[in-house]
Amino acid sequence: MNTWIKICGTTNLQDARLAVAAGANALGFIFAPSPRRVEVRQVRPIAEQVREEVERIGLFVNETPDAIAETFKRVDLTGVQLHGDEPPEEVADLRERLGSKARIIKTLRFTSQLAKELVRFSDRRLLDAVLIDTFSPDVRGGTGVAFDWEEAKEILRRASIPIIVAGGLKPENVQQALTILEPWGVDATSGLESQPGQKDAKKVRAFCAAVKGFQEVKAAQAVKEKI
Repeated sequence: MNTWIKICGTTNLQDARLAVAAGANALGFIFAPSPRRVEVRQVRPIAEQVREEVERIGLFVNETPDAIAETFKRVDLTGVQLHGDEPPEEVADLRERLGSKARIIKTLRFTSQLAKELVRFSDRRLLDAVLIDTFSPDVRGGTGVAFDWEEAKEILRRASIPIIVAGGLKPENVQQALTILEPWGVDATSGLESQPGQKDAKKVRAFCAAVKGFQEVKAAQAVKEKI
C-alpha cells in the first residue's frame, strides 16, 4: 500500500505545482490563524489549476460546520482537516453537509489522553483518518517538532482508523517515522519550507522521494518473503 502524502501550508500556485510534480497526493490550505493562513480568494485559482491532479484539503480550527461547508464549496475542496476541539457530534454534522465523498480528517495531538481520544474518533462513517500531531500549549500545529514516536508506536498501531503522522517531519526523518509507526499517511509543513508559507523545492522533492523510496524497499521485501 502506498503512503498517502500531504504537503500542508500551501499558499501559492508555484508551491502547489511543485508538490504535485514531486508526487504529493494532497495539498493542505490553512484557513485558521497561522503564518501560512490563506483566504478563499487566494485558494480558489490554485484549486482550479490543480483540481484534476491532487486532493485539496482545507484546515480549520474550531470553525462552525456552516462556515466550513461554505468554504469547502467556494474553494472546490475535496476534504477538510479539523484541527481544533471539534467533538464527534460536530464531525457528524459536517459529514452530513459535505457528503460521503469528502475526506474528513480529525487532528489529535500526542498527549497522555491520546488512546482515549482515538476511541472517541474511531467511527469510520464520520472520519476517513485521524492525524496525530505534536502537542504545544502555544500553537495548534506547524511546530517543527516531532512527538515521541517510540512512545506512540503501540497506541497508533492498535488504532482502528487510518493514521496520518505529522509534527516535525522532513526528508531526513520521514523514513524513520514510517518504520516505527507504519502510518497510512504523512503530513509535512514547516520541515519543507524556506520560510513560513514558502516551500523549499529541494526539500519537497526530497521528502516525497524519501517516502516513495521507503515504499519501494517495503515492496521488494514483500516479494522476497513470498519467494
